[in-house]
Formats: sequence, C-alpha cells, structure tokens
Amino acid sequence: MTLLQAKDIVKVYPNGVIANNGVNLTVIKGEIHAIVGENGAGKSTLMKILYGLEQPTSGSILLDDKPVTIHNPQAAIDLGIGMVHQNFMLVDSFTVAENIALGRESVRGVALDRKKAVADTEQLARDYGLSVDPTAKVGDVPVGMRQRVEILKALYRGAQILILDEPTAVLTPKETTDLFAAIRSLVNQGKTVIFITHKLREVMEISDRVTVMRDARHVGTVNTFQTSIAELARMMVGREVFMQVDRPPVTPGQPVLQVHNLTFTNEAGRPIVRNVSFTVREKEIVGIAGVEGNGQTELIEVLTGLRPPTSGSIQVEGKEVTGHGARGMREAQVAHIPEDRLTNGVARDVSIADNLIVDRYYREPFKRSGLLDLNQIRRNGEQLIEQFGILVENGDQPVASLSGGNMQKVIVAREFSSSPHLLIAAQPTRGVDIGAIEFIHQQLVNKRSDGLAILLVSADLQEVMKLSDRILVMYNGEIAAIFPNTPDLTEEKLGLYMLGAQRQSAEEMEGLR
Repeated sequence: MTLLQAKDIVKVYPNGVIANNGVNLTVIKGEIHAIVGENGAGKSTLMKILYGLEQPTSGSILLDDKPVTIHNPQAAIDLGIGMVHQNFMLVDSFTVAENIALGRESVRGVALDRKKAVADTEQLARDYGLSVDPTAKVGDVPVGMRQRVEILKALYRGAQILILDEPTAVLTPKETTDLFAAIRSLVNQGKTVIFITHKLREVMEISDRVTVMRDARHVGTVNTFQTSIAELARMMVGREVFMQVDRPPVTPGQPVLQVHNLTFTNEAGRPIVRNVSFTVREKEIVGIAGVEGNGQTELIEVLTGLRPPTSGSIQVEGKEVTGHGARGMREAQVAHIPEDRLTNGVARDVSIADNLIVDRYYREPFKRSGLLDLNQIRRNGEQLIEQFGILVENGDQPVASLSGGNMQKVIVAREFSSSPHLLIAAQPTRGVDIGAIEFIHQQLVNKRSDGLAILLVSADLQEVMKLSDRILVMYNGEIAAIFPNTPDLTEEKLGLYMLGAQRQSAEEMEGLR
C-alpha cells in the first residue's frame, strides 16, 4: 500500500540553484526505502521538504493518497513523519529521558515529572528494542546510544514514518548491526523507514527498495534484491565505477614519521592523547581506526603543528620537529589533508588558483623579487585543475562555488603537488561523492607506491581497511591495538578494540609500532 508520495517536486533557491528538478518518490507502508545519490544530487533537499524544513517551488506531497502541505517540522510530526538528523539534535547536559520528553513533557506542578519521563522512556525502549539508560546524561553516553535516543524521541512524538539521515556515519560495526536490528524491529511493528546513506553495502543489507538521484533528478527506483552495488554506483554517477582499489604489495622503506610517548592535555587539564607511540615508513599507509572523539582529531592537530603537545617527541626523517608549528611542519615536507575542509582546508572566498599555492606563495617560483608571479600562479592552477579533474570553468573561480567533492580535490591537488615526504590525511573522503572517493583512494595508493609515507585517519572503517598496510586502533586517547592489514582481519574484530572491549598488551604491540 502506498503511504507517502512526492510528485514532480521542484526546488529552486533564490540564487538560481535547482536542488530538485521534477523529483518523484513513492514509499510503501512497512518498507525500508533507501535514498542514494552523490553530493548535490538533491536527496537531502527532498527529505527536508518532506519534513517541512524547506518548501517546494512546485509539486505535491500525498500521504495516504491525500494531498498534504507540510509548512514546518511540527506539521510533519503532526502527520506522523519524524526525522533523525546526521548531526544529533540533543542537549548534552540533559538526561536521556529529559531529551526524549523535551517539548512533550509531563509536569508535576510547574516542574518536569522526571519519574514519568523515565518510565515512559523505559517502556518505549522495551517496545521497540532500543536499549538506553534513561537517567544517563546524553553527553556521557556512547554515540550508538545517542542514535537510539534520537529515534526514540521521534517515536515518542508519534512518528509512523522515520527519515534517517546517514544514521551509521559515526557508528562502529557492532553499533551498526544493533541499529539495523532495531530498524527491522520498527518495521515489524508497522513503522516505515526512509534511509539516506552513501554506503552502498548497507543499502544492500538493510533496504527493501532503493531510489537513486543524480543531478537533482530521480534516476530510478529498484527492488534491492534485483540490483547490485555496481549497478547502484553506475546509476548514481552515470558511468562505470570501480569499487576496489588496486593496492599492489610493496616493501616499506625507512622510517619517515616517528612518534614517541606523545601526550596532549586540553585547557581543562584533561589528557586527550595519552602516551602515543608509532612509526610510519616510506611506501606505507598506516591507518588509524576509532570511534570519533577518542583523540584522533587532537593527535592529528599536534602532528601537523596546529596544537603544541604537552609532552613527547615527533621526528620527521630523523629530525626533531616537536612544537615547530604549522609552517615548520610544512618546511619538513609534511602535507596535510585536514578533517574539516571548510575550517582548515580552504579559503572559501579566494580563487582556486590561490588556494592551490596557499602553502607555498612565499617561495619560488610563485614569488620573485619580493612580488607574486601571477602568471606562474595561474599556470600552476590550470595544470593541477586538469591533472586532478577538478570540474571548474577556470582557476579564477572562488572555491566556495565548488561542490564538496571538487573542493576536496583542490585540497588533494595542493597537498600532493607540494612534493611531500609524509602525508597526513584526516577524513580524506568525508562528505564527498562516490566518484570523488574512487579518485582520491587511487591517488593515495599511487603516491604510497611511489614512496610516500601516509598516515590515514578515517571514521569510515571500510576506508581504513581498504587502504591501509597497518592499522592502529585508538580508544580513549591511547593506541589500544596494532594490526597488520591481513585478509583475516575483520571489521568486527577491530570494532571490539574501538569500543574498548578488548586491548592488546604493550608486548603485543611493541613489534608492530
């Protein structure tokens, strides 16, 4: 039975950008319906329209075959549509029960009836198989439980249709398995789930049908059991996509990065990175796996000179570089693809050509006799734009005009063209589409084969396992385990160390550092 329909949805923004162009979507009651597409395909805009966060320029929405107008999220909730956003909308200082009851509170006098909120949460959790601790503060619970809190919050408000936006983006394999079990339980109890993701393997595992979007249009809807990952990728990109990376075997060379007992303590006196030691060699990709928030971000910021360490030592090619700052690390021929491209990766309002020399503008050939050589800067931009397939009209365009994938290609082009001996790549494919992911992965492997030493940090465990020669697992600011990336190493095994359920001894790790 058709439950929800979006018909001929068009969304044109005031700046002329067409986000949805005649999009059609049909969702059947009781199904898990996946929505996939590259960045800018229009899937998030469509979901925002269904949840009342955006209004369509034209088109219609039908619920139970009746036209509806969804002016705002409250109207969506009243119609039984709930949405769980990728960035959780929770109050860290409130308990789980308080977050779930927020906006629908039962009161005793003028105060929140906390006893009832806890009882309601416990009952809801039992009904839907979503285990939570009602009295725990949200800021203290694991990310997997926060995800469950968001889902329970929507269910508490009467959601019959749940829109889940990239729900597994920061989950471990075990947490993802638990979430999928909960989603199936919801469907078995009559709920309907719309699942937005870029992980095609998960689409094949969890969904009943898949809608593919490309260039703001609806490409097609297929039954999951009748398609494949390769076919979905082709529909998304419009061409054949090679999902595997050719990573030929190589023999690592001399140590390039040596980290000894590195510690970083934040302004509040809390140790975030704790006595971390490891080595990255020539012709080697060392991956760091871990649930976000376990010290990876701070470790990379210390290694790239963005933060001073509290103690410990960093050596690049045998030279001490501890505390040398960002330019000092650049001078040591260390390149950096930052985790947050908008904050640390690009100057958005500056031209592409200028962004491509921002780390070397003060050196020849870009500066001669104290002046910038504008012709050389332009030629460099044109060369890198062509070499890295950056889709632009010319290098004078501001970076802000680019899609996320092309913006990331600008950063990759700049860092690879700096002739580095060490590349530190943090979340190199976050928020980019499948075509750009394929390109960036192959570039990393090619550079590794050419002799580059690479330290890779990614919240995507599949990415770490696909690219790395060795894998370090970080938990609570420490290295909890080190593994050679052999065929018998599984995501499930790594997940146990990522959650702190297991830990290697110092002796086990010593020979692998």
